[in-house]
Amino acid sequence: MKTVILAGGFGTRISEESQYKPKPMLEIGEMPILWHIMKEYSSFGHNEFIICAGYKQHVIKEWFADYFLHTSDITFDMTNGNKMIVHDSVLEPWKVTVVDTGLNTMTGGRVKRIRKYLNEEPFFLTYGDGVSNVDINALLAFHKSHGKCVTLTTVSIAQQKGVLDIDENDTVTSFREKDDEDGAVINGGYMVCNPGIFDYLTDDATVLEKEPMRALAAAGELKSFYHKGFWQCMDTKREKDLLERLWAAGNAPWKVWKDE
Repeated sequence: MKTVILAGGFGTRISEESQYKPKPMLEIGEMPILWHIMKEYSSFGHNEFIICAGYKQHVIKEWFADYFLHTSDITFDMTNGNKMIVHDSVLEPWKVTVVDTGLNTMTGGRVKRIRKYLNEEPFFLTYGDGVSNVDINALLAFHKSHGKCVTLTTVSIAQQKGVLDIDENDTVTSFREKDDEDGAVINGGYMVCNPGIFDYLTDDATVLEKEPMRALAAAGELKSFYHKGFWQCMDTKREKDLLERLWAAGNAPWKVWKDE
């Protein structure tokens, strides 16, 4: 099953660093947060990725093109035709498609643009700036159990994200922007989508978190998978520093994979 990662935004709230590279390429422990997200999905056996790129999309493409250079010891033998030797190369079981979905395209528009790579099959969808220890396969099993169009992972945290009302059957009954009257159950990403979601995506200006989610909720086609564990986005420098400290201390809850 393919995993779609939204990685094309400008990252304006962390612009002190994202002015040089896309926010998903900002590093935690010397590896892009995008890599951390992919390692989590891969640890559950999901190894095919579609990256919805946009802003500075060439940085993402070049990083994957040079993956061995980032992860292996290299000998440059300039006495023998400038030969490059890769030592103990780190191989990931990944197939990665990086798609330029446009500079100013909104989130729903980016998903619409990569439809041709999905073969009209269900797919995972998440953001390229947040990590968690969500049980990906439990999320998938829950999605398959109810038969609705979209499942999104909900978390309890006091941040300005999309807020959801959820009934006793785990059906999302409304989706809206947070205000001061709301509680803290929010959209944490880590979604599973059936191909029917494309019926709700109009054009490049479609913001996934607005009309499509509202329409899905109104139709009873949006379900909540409540996650009680760790979840953290990286919208600001403060949040990036928090993730960096957890990683440096060997206490990163999202690191559910084992080192080779």
